[in-house]
Amino acid sequence: MVTAITDRQQLAYIAGQAADARVNVEIETEGMTLNMGPQHPATHGTLRIVAKLDGEQVIEAAPIMGYMHRGYEKLTEVRSYPQVTTLINRIDWLGSFANEVPFILAAEKLMEVEAPPRAQWIRTVLFELSRISNVMLFLGDMGVQLGALTPVFFAFRDREHVLNQIESVTGGRFHPNFDRIGGLKDDLPKGWIEDTKAVMEKVRTFCDEMEDLIMGNEIFEARTRGIGVIPADVALSYGMSGANLRASGVDWDLRRDRPVGLAWDEVDWKVWTHPDGDSFARYWVRLQETREASRIVDQLLDGIPAGPIMAKVPRIIKVPAGEAYVATENPLGQMGYYVVSKGDLVPFRVKIRSASFNNISIVPWVMKGVYVPDVITILASLYFILGDIDR
Repeated sequence: MVTAITDRQQLAYIAGQAADARVNVEIETEGMTLNMGPQHPATHGTLRIVAKLDGEQVIEAAPIMGYMHRGYEKLTEVRSYPQVTTLINRIDWLGSFANEVPFILAAEKLMEVEAPPRAQWIRTVLFELSRISNVMLFLGDMGVQLGALTPVFFAFRDREHVLNQIESVTGGRFHPNFDRIGGLKDDLPKGWIEDTKAVMEKVRTFCDEMEDLIMGNEIFEARTRGIGVIPADVALSYGMSGANLRASGVDWDLRRDRPVGLAWDEVDWKVWTHPDGDSFARYWVRLQETREASRIVDQLLDGIPAGPIMAKVPRIIKVPAGEAYVATENPLGQMGYYVVSKGDLVPFRVKIRSASFNNISIVPWVMKGVYVPDVITILASLYFILGDIDR
């Protein structure tokens, strides 16, 4: 009779012989279905990944979405235009101010109203601060997914400085509701520009620390280089956008290529891309973009024009009949609002195009053939917010 210990010894002997002979031993295993989530630290919300395994290799993976059922598109049909911003800044709760902007721009387009230059510049500054606070958390959290705890402590520590600046202008840390059709709720408080410049220095120091802690770490390199490679043509075919798309080598950024109603084209900055398309590239691009965003903020703060922060608009907002679509380069990628008005106080229809839904839709393609530990790496590097998917 062969005991379990003898079996292991035999397998070790066979494997050793095979290694000596430089041949591979393929061991037949029984298929297994692995459920990740819907509650899982790597999914940033309620997302379920159903993976079919052959040993430790993923042969099929499917994302199961819709656990949150937020229904924002239908809720906008029973809210006045000014009330809609209180809803939509919760879609991607880490980049909330940025969520408000494309909807307001779409409404302004229908009303043929343009915010004063000062309001456009301040909007752009707050937009970039939203991007920085959002992506800083990713830069720290990616380390946690791979076993490094220190980076996320640094991220939470330094993100506070950015959130404090957003709060001191808007009154809200996560849900500012600060945009108005035709401009902004308030002007900048005294001393805010100087304080924000000091915070941008801290952001750049944080990026340097992340580079030292993570980018040069051999474990991080081994876990991310060549893992979850997405070629440019595949990324485009799935409608990916944002840093995920630029990490596949596609030089596309709406801030540069289709600036609408904001001041990005008034300052000098660079679009970062990486040719590899793997998990490392997605982290690297976001790190460079955070530094670049701090430089954009610095330049904008130096040139904010004087003048009013609100255009002349009626006290009761009634948007003329028509249709408008406006998209901006939000922290997670392209976010657009298609607004249909019939001339009422509330929108007739709002269709939201957010980045996370398209970015996560590539999971079945990119997970095929990877190993179980790589699933966590890839999910973390794609960086999505479930509120942005289940809008």
